[in-house]
Amino acid sequence: MPTVPILMPQLGESIAEATVVRLGVSVGDAVRADQEIIEVETNKAVMSVTTLCNGTVSEIRAQEGVSYTVGSLLGLLDVTEEEVARTGVDTIEANEARRAAAQQAASPGDAEANLHFRIDDEEAYEESPQIVPTVKGLPVPAGTMGAHYISPRMRARMDDLGLREADISAVAGTGAGHRVTVEDLERFLNYLEGWPSSHASTMRQSVADAMRRSWTRPLATVGLPVLLDRVLDHRRTHTPKPGLTLYMLRAFALALAEKPSAAGYLIGDKIVHPRSFDIGVAVQIKDGVVVPVIRKADQKRLADLIAEYDDLVERGRDRHLGEDDCKGGIATVTNFGMFGLTLGTPIPLPNETLILGIGAGVKKPVWSDEVEAFLPATVSDLFITFDHRVVDGGDVGLLLKRVSEILQKPEDL
Repeated sequence: MPTVPILMPQLGESIAEATVVRLGVSVGDAVRADQEIIEVETNKAVMSVTTLCNGTVSEIRAQEGVSYTVGSLLGLLDVTEEEVARTGVDTIEANEARRAAAQQAASPGDAEANLHFRIDDEEAYEESPQIVPTVKGLPVPAGTMGAHYISPRMRARMDDLGLREADISAVAGTGAGHRVTVEDLERFLNYLEGWPSSHASTMRQSVADAMRRSWTRPLATVGLPVLLDRVLDHRRTHTPKPGLTLYMLRAFALALAEKPSAAGYLIGDKIVHPRSFDIGVAVQIKDGVVVPVIRKADQKRLADLIAEYDDLVERGRDRHLGEDDCKGGIATVTNFGMFGLTLGTPIPLPNETLILGIGAGVKKPVWSDEVEAFLPATVSDLFITFDHRVVDGGDVGLLLKRVSEILQKPEDL
């Protein structure tokens, strides 16, 4: 009976590996074409591996909690000759026959060079390599000094351990000029031996990598208190009620459309300007954050965005976003006020120049020129963190002021 491999698929053009989180079938189970049989987690979402045809599961090689590269062999499926003819799927037997034919066609002098073709059946496919985590955070003991120049020997040892420069920032260097040596690193690792630790999930590693890359730029933050009473009054009269974050996202998109240079991205000696005002929204999930993107947020009315926004946020929390849902944003909105926080300095994604942070609304006395007295009002502090290479604080301040002005006329959103 022909055998069809179950392979780790290419889940997105930028995704090289995924972690198995749930096996949905067992050996002996009958499956149908396009059935979701293995749930995997990428650095962006939870997705599914599906079958190419009808058949019976004859072997499961994947293990829950283990990461596999694209093309790894996750299992085997026994199928009928009729099913192979119907679907045209590639079988292990057909693959081996092609390799045998290629070897036979080679000249005798090439025999040794073609030894790597001499593999049996399923070994023609990658043998499910396990991935060593690329991010390993280290606790920071008190009284240590930062790392400085890294020698080639030290760099090689870090590569062996899967460490980045940020991971060794807590290591006190004893070399020349406080240089961190391999011996310093080994002593530090021995010092940490036995400390409580936990595995860094794929999502946590992704967030760590993105923030590390973002922090290579000179980032700055400005803030402004914004009155929310008119927004809150408008929200009470609207069905369904838009989320406060959506009001901010829409106002942010409109303000950026008026000043697109603020969202430019520096590449060499050029600033690349946005061609579409696609704004991401940060969604907190277990052990990380995902950022689905609202497309053309400046061109859609607030009422028309509610369903799209709610769907993206819900799928983000369930980790069912596709790669296209999360790419191409030019800026992000994050509402840390939902946790009761009034102040924050959010960090923009590596491919974005700006991020708008929303603090919690707080009742405060605000001076009214109309009645010449202090009146109670709901105030939220908004913050924009930006790449200072691209735009300056004054321009971002004007952008933030424009966001505030737009929010005072929520009926126009």
